[in-house]
Formats: sequence, C-alpha cells, structure tokens
Amino acid sequence: MSVECEKVGGVNLAQGVCDTEVPAVVRQAAEAAIEAGCNQYTRADGIASLREAIARKLARQNGITADPETEIVVTSGVTGGFDSACRAVLNPGDEVVLFEPYYGYHYATLVGHYLKPVLVSLDPPDYKLAVERLSDAITSKTRGIVVNTPANPSGKLFLRAELEQIAAVARHYDLFIFTDEIYEHFVYDGAKHISPGSLPGVGDRTITISGFSKVFSITGWRVGFLQASARWVPAISYFHDLTYVCAPSAFQHGAAVGLDELPDSFYADLIHQYQHKREMICDALAAAGLEPSVPAGAYYVLADASVVPGAHSIEKAMNLLQLTGVASVPGEAFFQGGRGDHLLRFCFAKTDADLADGCERLAKLGRTASVAAR
Repeated sequence: MSVECEKVGGVNLAQGVCDTEVPAVVRQAAEAAIEAGCNQYTRADGIASLREAIARKLARQNGITADPETEIVVTSGVTGGFDSACRAVLNPGDEVVLFEPYYGYHYATLVGHYLKPVLVSLDPPDYKLAVERLSDAITSKTRGIVVNTPANPSGKLFLRAELEQIAAVARHYDLFIFTDEIYEHFVYDGAKHISPGSLPGVGDRTITISGFSKVFSITGWRVGFLQASARWVPAISYFHDLTYVCAPSAFQHGAAVGLDELPDSFYADLIHQYQHKREMICDALAAAGLEPSVPAGAYYVLADASVVPGAHSIEKAMNLLQLTGVASVPGEAFFQGGRGDHLLRFCFAKTDADLADGCERLAKLGRTASVAAR
C-alpha cells in the first residue's frame, strides 16, 4: 500500500513508519557515538550501558526486576526478539495461541518456524478477552501464548484482570507467554499499561519484548530488547547472534541516553499528542462513514469500510486510495477466514500537517456518499 500510495502522491496512513521527530538527545547521542568510533560489532547481548538502562527502565516503568548481565538481550527490534525467542524455546509442530486480530509478523514468524498459530478471536469494539475461548484453544501441543499489548492493529489494551486470566492459563498448562509491548507508551484516557511479566507467578515463563522504534520515532534504527529468565537468555542470545549478529552499535548508544535522560514529562507529552491525533483520525473516519473502533492504545484504528466499494478489503483499500488519495491496510492482513474483509486499518503516527491532510482527503468520501444518497 505504501508503494501504491507513492504512485498517486497520496497520504500514507498505511504503514506504521512513525513520521514524528526523533528526540534530540537520542539523535545527538547516536551521532556522538559514530564520531567516537562506536561502529563495530557489540557483544551479542548488546552494550552494557543500554542493558543497564533497560534494567532501570523495567524496574521504573514496568514493575519487572531484571539482571542486565543475565536476563536482558538488546535485539534487532521486537521482530528480532520474537523471532529469536521462538527459535530458542519452541520446536517445529508446537502450537502457539495468537489473539485475532493479530499482527501479521507474529503470524508469519510462527509459520516460518513450522509452528502452528491457534487463533483466539477478540470481538469488537473493545476486543475483550473471553477466557473460555482461550482455555478451549489449549491442546497437548500448545507451548505458548502471544500477548500484544497495546495491540496492533486493534489498539486493544489488555486489562489487569484479563492478563491475570492469561497468566492463570499459562501456569495451569505450563506455557510460555511471549509479549510484544512496543506500544507500551501509547495508552489513552488515563489508562495504564501493565506488563504481563510483572504479574505474580509468571516471571520465569514470560518473555518480555519491547523497544524504541515507536517511542523515539526510530523505526529504521532496529533497536529493541528482550527480558527473560536467565534459563532462556543464552539460547535466545545465540539465535539472535546467528541471525542478526547485533543491533546497530551507535544506535544502541542513542537509545541508552534516551532512556536515562528523557524525563517523565516526555512520555506524558507523547500521550497527549497522540490522543489528539487519535481524536483527529477517528472524527474524520466517522464523518466519512468509516465507523472506527476507537483504540485504547497504540496508534492504529480499525474502521468498518462497508461503504467503500469492493468485494473484499484489498479492493476496498485500493478503491479508497483512488477515491481519496489515502492509503490504508486491508483488514484481511490481520484475520483469517474472511473475517477482516470489511475492515481497513489506519495509522495516525504522522505529523499533524500530514494527518490533517489525510483527514481532509477522507472527507471526500463522505461528500461522495452524500451526493450518491441524494
């Protein structure tokens, strides 16, 4: 969709590239590291200053105590962390529960390692967990549960009660919990992100994965992190080294400085800015007849595109692009069995000017529908 958007000179609300500005201290620290000669391979699990900063961040923001020497790996983004964890602790043929709508990379990674994703659907508009569906999905082959909170594409923020239910299932059936928390700082309406690994009794079986791509607007830097029991970290680090060698050296230095020097007000301002962006896009979608499921977190919106011509979501996405010049992601990228055929996903991690342009273009759809109705 990004390629198709370029062809028509449209506004790309498809890919989550995060167009907002990189914090100056993060950028300057990376530049200084390059000038200081930090341009070679790092230790397989990352530079010490970043691992130590991550440990402090986990204690401060997530309620997780971790040893930076034995329980943390700096990864090539969340994607690299999840990929390496799957290779380290799962075997071909194992089943892993994935909540639907799901992030496509999670599904594809599981399939790519000859694992079987077992889908447990969450229902709109709030995508509340039905724990009986989760329990019914468990078989003798199940080895793990993937939790993406806040979630891409739905913006679902798992509540403490829901996470406690997942934790109870994981304990009962002796399962791993793989978490993707890359959007942990994008939560709205006064809500609070809760890390599953902070819950009692599941720390040793939870593999916590997050990073800096979204919060520091550095999606191209590929710097993330993984926290797990010292029992699992050596194997995870081995597979990460085998595939990615290490996250970019200088960029690790930039992330370390950002973690230690950016104040709490930075994160509060981020929420304020993105909640405003969320309101902009949701208002525009509703006015255009694309009813949104208002997200509790992350920076995506799933919207009902039934008013857009097309037999399925790919046709709807292409037709919307032609009608308005706004690119979206077809809903079928996040569902199986045609369940996303009426949905489109929109990203609002854009500058205010670009987002306003996209919202104005979406208004064309509303005006077109109004004229057709008359």
